[in-house]
Formats: sequence, C-alpha cells, structure tokens
Amino acid sequence: MLAVMLLILRQHGTAAFVDTQNSQNQVNLATQNQELKPQLGPRHNLNYQQWLDVLKQEAEAATSENAKNLTVLAGDSLSMWFPPELLPEEKTWLNQGVSGESSAGLLKRLKIFDRTQPKTIFVMIGINDLIRGVEDEQILENHRQIMKYLKKKHPKAQIVVQSILPHGDESITWEGREKLLAVPNNRIRILNQQLQSMTKQEGVKFLNLHPLFTDREGNLRSLLSTDGLHLNSQGYLVWRSALKMWEIGE
Repeated sequence: MLAVMLLILRQHGTAAFVDTQNSQNQVNLATQNQELKPQLGPRHNLNYQQWLDVLKQEAEAATSENAKNLTVLAGDSLSMWFPPELLPEEKTWLNQGVSGESSAGLLKRLKIFDRTQPKTIFVMIGINDLIRGVEDEQILENHRQIMKYLKKKHPKAQIVVQSILPHGDESITWEGREKLLAVPNNRIRILNQQLQSMTKQEGVKFLNLHPLFTDREGNLRSLLSTDGLHLNSQGYLVWRSALKMWEIGE
C-alpha cells in the first residue's frame, strides 16, 4: 500500500467551493518543496453561526452553478483545513467542514447542502465528541442518523464515512492536550471498527484512514501533524493519496 501511496504522491494535483476540473493552477506535488499551509484568511475568525452562513452560501453557489462531479467534505477542522491545492483534481469540491464540530452539530446542519447534487459525500466526524466526553454509543448513534439522513436526501450519491484519526499521545502540543490524552487511541481504534460495521448495516462505504496515519504504537505519526491533533501538509498528502486510491478502487 505504501508503494501505491508514494506513486500517487508523485502525481500532481479549491475556498471551500472550488472547481478542480478546469483549474489552471494545479500543484506539482513531485517538485514542490515549499510546505503548503491552509489559507483561510478572515474566515478563521468567524463564529459558528457565521460559518454556517458561509457554508450555506457556498452550497447555494454549487447548486445554482450545477457543479459537475460535485464532491462534499463534511466534518470538523480536519476537513475544513484541507488545502484546496491538494484536493484531488477532476472534481468540484464543496468543503463543509467547521472547526470544533461534533457529530450532533454536523447532523443538525446537513440540511445546508440538501439542494446540491453531489456524486460523493465524504464524512469525518467524532474526535471533538471524544474530547468533550460524549459516550461512544451516542457518537455511533449520531453517525447512524447522519448516514440515514444523507441516504434519504442524496439517494444518488455515494456516501463514504471515514475513520476517526488517532492523536499523537505524548507528542501532543495542542492547547487541549490533557483532554485529548484522556482519550486512549485504542478507544478510537475500537470505535472505528464499530463504525465500519455500522456502514455495512446502513449500506454506505467506509474509508479506513486510521492505519495510514498511525505509528507502531497506534498513535498519530508526528511527521504528519502540527500539534498531535491537526494535520500538516504531509498529513494532507497522505489523506489525498487515500482519496485518490479510493477513486481508483471504485
């Protein structure tokens, strides 16, 4: 698998709503030496409701423009910070990630992109629930309701639930370090196994990112993270490669 990933990483690859099908500014990942960093500008200072207003506007734009090969990223800051330059090409991407989002919060706001017609919807959510002490049973139930809702509202779309990523354990430098350390990575691993079983029950797809990001101890690999929770450009390159492999496999 690593060989395939490295091969994909040598290929070259917007803004939460971006069209990569006709982009004139593709990034050559094989020759780029400069680290890519997320560029959110003033968006980073928005409060939650302001974020929802922006996401609604972008979803409406995707609908009115009848975006081709529309693909949605739904989740928290991990999705939100995905560098537009690294999103796989030949798609129109609608990023519906919000920093600090929980599974309950995501479930409540799925209606924002009801009127879009995505080909694929990628969901990653749950780490903030764990940090806030939400029980696994409630996280799983929220996931189930998310799957059911998306199946009902987007019957033609392929729904892909992605595994929850581990954290960096003792290497964590994130401001909420103690709360994150209180969540064992083994708990995340087991929760992902339960999620995978649930996706089979609900008839949706499961993309297991977990093993691509873990070291031998089952922790988030430090070279892929900025602070033991969030990803750096190398981490997003791994995620990109997984999305590319998923596309090839489908």
